[in-house]
Amino acid sequence: MSLIRMIIGAITMVRTYVSVLLRFPTKMFSVKCTSPNRLDKKTAIVTGSNTGIGKHTAKDFFERGARVIMACRNPQLAEKAAEDIKELCKGKSNLGELVAVKLDLSSLKSVRECAKQILAKEKRIDLLINNAGVMMCPYSKTEDGFEMQMGTNHLGHFLFTMLLLPTICNSIPARIVNVSSLAHEVSSPINFSDLNWEKRRYSSIGAYEQSKLANIIFTKELARRLRENNISGVNTYTLHPGVIKTELGRHLSKTFIPGLSTVFNFATSLFFKTVEQGAQTTIYCAVSDECANDSGLYYKECEVAKPSKLAEDSEVAEKLWNVSWKLVGLEENYNPFKI
Repeated sequence: MSLIRMIIGAITMVRTYVSVLLRFPTKMFSVKCTSPNRLDKKTAIVTGSNTGIGKHTAKDFFERGARVIMACRNPQLAEKAAEDIKELCKGKSNLGELVAVKLDLSSLKSVRECAKQILAKEKRIDLLINNAGVMMCPYSKTEDGFEMQMGTNHLGHFLFTMLLLPTICNSIPARIVNVSSLAHEVSSPINFSDLNWEKRRYSSIGAYEQSKLANIIFTKELARRLRENNISGVNTYTLHPGVIKTELGRHLSKTFIPGLSTVFNFATSLFFKTVEQGAQTTIYCAVSDECANDSGLYYKECEVAKPSKLAEDSEVAEKLWNVSWKLVGLEENYNPFKI
């Protein structure tokens, strides 16, 4: 990539995310899930829970008494995170359990193995939090040949959810929460003819935005299909957590200009949320009575929000479902809605 292209890419990236930051409500740092609801005797799965908002979500569920399965790419780091959580909760009562399992969402084989392991041990799944993801990384492909961000953020979670869904449907009431991003609002339409960015110049920003758009479309379509199959009591949610200090900038220096990560993080530091603040909408969607009867909706700051028009196209939703089903290798006669 030439220097001029790198500079243009960097300017585009900063402009995009500054515009996103300016859309945040003034209460971005004060909104908190205040639900006192307990999760005793419930099982929750949180992907990517060894760090960031996933780790804080796991901690919150653990404090509410849940059996929390920390599904992470590196099980050693997940074990360490579990020990950290236990130490932070030392002296508290009525705590749950923490269990670390390996889940590499960039490998369909790993997704299947993790789901198989969970299903062999767990009689119920009350909460599935699809939190893990990658953001604006340099061009690369998953083990199965998918563009890394679409493959990890959407396709990996799609397969994981489909494999666990029969047990989730037998654990009513249950909730599925998909962590998306406000970045979907500036996404271009999903390019189904070139999902892997092999025919066009790669945009790490564009690929991230489309993967987050896919999260919202999948959430809405899953809610529709649950209703279509007369399954009530399994609700789906998707959300924008806010811009988290640990989430942005990790790959910017590699993707664009050396040092850009440091400059960008410093310049926008006043807008960042802590991981605790960023986890609040995820927790709200998972435990609050206020949204207990909602399904397929998009949330920001513990409130229902309106997603982009692209996220509400029913024809695109059906196409994404069918394409995803085929890409992850699910059999045609597999019925995830069978109870």
